[in-house]
Amino acid sequence: MLKFLSISGGRINAAVTLRAFGGPFMYTANCRAALDQGWNRPSFCGICLMTLENFRQLADYNHWANRRLYAAALAMPDELYRRTTGVFFGSLHGTLNHLLLTDRVWLKRLTGEGEHPSRLDAILFEDRNELTRARMAEDARLVRVIGGYSEADLAGSLSYQTMSGAPQQQMLKDILLHLFNHQTHHRGQVHCMLTQAGERPSDTDLPFMPE
Repeated sequence: MLKFLSISGGRINAAVTLRAFGGPFMYTANCRAALDQGWNRPSFCGICLMTLENFRQLADYNHWANRRLYAAALAMPDELYRRTTGVFFGSLHGTLNHLLLTDRVWLKRLTGEGEHPSRLDAILFEDRNELTRARMAEDARLVRVIGGYSEADLAGSLSYQTMSGAPQQQMLKDILLHLFNHQTHHRGQVHCMLTQAGERPSDTDLPFMPE
């Protein structure tokens, strides 16, 4: 079912019922615009109806998918691993470092603990074995952080500063949805670069993840 809410400022704001992560939920392309028009957010917004169980599943999936992609990255020749491919962060090595860096940025905002560079293109680890160990540790940390939240926590808000120092405030569940969506975006790039280099990474589709 697709229901168009409006077209305003050149944006199409639509609500669509989807089935994902074990149950139906609603997604809107622009929740704020819908709220401004008097819609009751919990009745249409997938972010609102995402549960703690969904986010815990995403944290587990993130850990599992990263293990599979890193296994392929570790097996390839170093010159292919570091080759410039035209993606935003230059190479497979640059993209994997960026993902780890941004996860550390968000976990610092969420927990107040940990450090990270001030540039999104910084290389945290030149050695890919060290990068792998750090990635696995950060994934395990994210699983623990998500596991410590309650449903009530998801509806709360978090104040933080952007990388440029601007103040920002968002609902926790909005932040978590962005965090996992950002990981998926760049993992797609990683999978593409691995395939172009002749590697055959294992399947990372959610249905293949062990229970």
